[in-house]
Amino acid sequence: MTLAWIGLGSNLGDRQRTMEQALRHLEDHSGIRVLAVSAIYETDPVGVLDQPPFLNAAARLATSLRARALLDALLETEREMGRRRERRWGPRNIDLDLLLYGDDVIREEGLIAPHLLLAERLFVLAPLCDLDPEAIHPVLNRTMRDLYADLCAGNPLKPVEKLTSFS
Repeated sequence: MTLAWIGLGSNLGDRQRTMEQALRHLEDHSGIRVLAVSAIYETDPVGVLDQPPFLNAAARLATSLRARALLDALLETEREMGRRRERRWGPRNIDLDLLLYGDDVIREEGLIAPHLLLAERLFVLAPLCDLDPEAIHPVLNRTMRDLYADLCAGNPLKPVEKLTSFS
């Protein structure tokens, strides 16, 4: 089994319920077990600003799937939940990102781990710190806690909720 960390986001509909459904859907998939889920953070959109705020969280998974198969399971879950990719960084009912796949560094067509923007996004680092503050970014060789501290510059994100089914 490999430990993997995923990011969850939603800014349309019942955001919290949608993220809980996505996690349940992933747990129904053979080879994926949700081990822990972070608190939920409400954040302003990045990139495309004329859209509702996001709820963001992260989950630590145990998986017997290879990285590509795990990514495929994330994308399949998005599709089955009605995600439509109409505008880059635009509104979405569900967004599932593979953030870390063990301590592997993967650079393939359509699959990059660790996620390229992981160290640049507070809404990714805050939930990762909830789960594994001492986890090491395998490219930067720094802990999630240190990356988060550098980026938040004394203005940390505050959690707004927990995913009730996964507390």
